[in-house]
Amino acid sequence: MFGLLALLTASVFIGAAIYINIAEQPARLRLDHRSALAEWVPAYRRGFEMQASLAILSGLLGAAAWWQTGNALWGLGAAVIIMNWPYTLYVIMPINKRLETTPADQANGETRELITRWGKLHAGRSALGAVAAVIYLAAAYAMIA
Repeated sequence: MFGLLALLTASVFIGAAIYINIAEQPARLRLDHRSALAEWVPAYRRGFEMQASLAILSGLLGAAAWWQTGNALWGLGAAVIIMNWPYTLYVIMPINKRLETTPADQANGETRELITRWGKLHAGRSALGAVAAVIYLAAAYAMIA
């Protein structure tokens, strides 16, 4: 049961991450500098809370499935989904800090470049979630095969 819940939470994580990449970010980039930043700040905060929680929950569930079944694929999937935390903290967070401390009325071309770069880096989060889900799926298949 833990493994299937790990797969489910990783899948929800991917859905949210991909939505940001294919819907929210392109729409944001169609806005002027000021509006793009004004939209990014609250959207990022809400998205971070949701995705961070999903990554932790999926990782814990994957680790529990590994402990329960002894199948190391569950542990590998857990490690991959948890990698979203250090990836975010060390790779994306410096951009987040700059964007969060920029007043919307001072947004300019550099702000837009940061938002664009943020979107490209966020795709890495989507990729980590997808890899974790595929690993979890392989582990689930091994359970029934």
